[in-house]
Amino acid sequence: MSYAKKSLIILAVGVLLFFLVYPVSFLPSFLNPPFRLGLDLLGGTHLVYKANLSNLAGQTVSEAMEGVRDVIERRVNTFGVSEPLVQVEGNDRLVVELAGIKDISEAIQLIGETPFLQFKEERPEQERDTILEAQAKEGRLNEDPYFLETALTGKYLTSSQVSFGDGVSGPQVTLDFNGEGAKIFEELTKKNIGKFIAIYLDGQPISVPVVQTVISDGKAVISGNFTTKEAKELAARLNAGALPVPISLISQQSVGASLGHDSLVKSLRAGLYGLIAVAVFMILFYRLSGLASVLALLIYTLIVLAIYKLIPVTLTLAGMAGFILSLGMAVDANVLIFARMREEIKAGKSLNGSFHEGFRRAWLSIRDSHVTTLLGALVLYLFTTSIVKGFALTLGIGVLISLFSAVTVTRSFLGAIIGPKLENKKWLF
Repeated sequence: MSYAKKSLIILAVGVLLFFLVYPVSFLPSFLNPPFRLGLDLLGGTHLVYKANLSNLAGQTVSEAMEGVRDVIERRVNTFGVSEPLVQVEGNDRLVVELAGIKDISEAIQLIGETPFLQFKEERPEQERDTILEAQAKEGRLNEDPYFLETALTGKYLTSSQVSFGDGVSGPQVTLDFNGEGAKIFEELTKKNIGKFIAIYLDGQPISVPVVQTVISDGKAVISGNFTTKEAKELAARLNAGALPVPISLISQQSVGASLGHDSLVKSLRAGLYGLIAVAVFMILFYRLSGLASVLALLIYTLIVLAIYKLIPVTLTLAGMAGFILSLGMAVDANVLIFARMREEIKAGKSLNGSFHEGFRRAWLSIRDSHVTTLLGALVLYLFTTSIVKGFALTLGIGVLISLFSAVTVTRSFLGAIIGPKLENKKWLF
């Protein structure tokens, strides 16, 4: 296929991408998804929670915090929050950022609805009486005199559902534990036959059944004075994930939409000014080659923005910086090619020969610079927090497309321009 035909196809694709990137009213919504913006651009809520790690029940601190993070992330995702940021900070802090949720009370309710499920066994009578006596003298007031905490928590829960019957009036919530949880539950029931086991939800006892027999199938039942609606809500909340350790809110902050909009406008303005400055430089310094590179950069920008929309990538200020830096990489690739071409033209070669030789000689430098940048972006993405991850992701995508743009798009445009008629006008290059 000739370079001219390739160029026409690329331009046609560029027009389609423009309509995908730029909001157009006549397109259906599924063909025109919005950009996904982060908290610093869209506004939203920033919450910090502290986990109570006093009773880890056989878990390490990192396991408990990862469990809390996973559950909160799952819970938030069920509400369709745009790319929530949920990350562990330090030993016992959890940071939650919810872009687009301006109502802090709504965000707190959304997080707080995730239940903390515990199973507790009866204390020995002597121990119970000792604690009650101490409490009567106003000591150890916060200790539960009747039940002891066990290793069985919502961490081991795989599913819950509403059931009816079995001689119980009203709905029940059945629980299924994983293999490890089933073993713990079996041991717990084995040593407590004829005794009470209390089921606590968010620190409050909701069911205190008597153990009649050893339960080895990993199934438990919560029966209480539930309405059908309450039982369904409880089952849904448990399915969303029960916290392995309790958490409490210690900090809350709202990022206003106006501040986010201002940051977005400034970022876009910086990118536009940078693109215009690069275009002017390339055209003045490399003339027709520069014009081809400007067209290639416009196509490059449309491809990258379309990918950001379709994946989708959450755009933050750091992510915008990664995009602008990748734009610089795309320009750098073109500069390498045109500098090589200029050397070949000065050496007396034909335009067509200089064109092919310039791309051939520049390829190794372009490849090496892009691969090293990609490796850096990969390391940042794998071993850093999500703010830097956003930068690494946009940079990595941009560098990959830059490699394609330099080798395919710029080459096609420049090959379509170069011809016998311009052989005596090498000054245009």
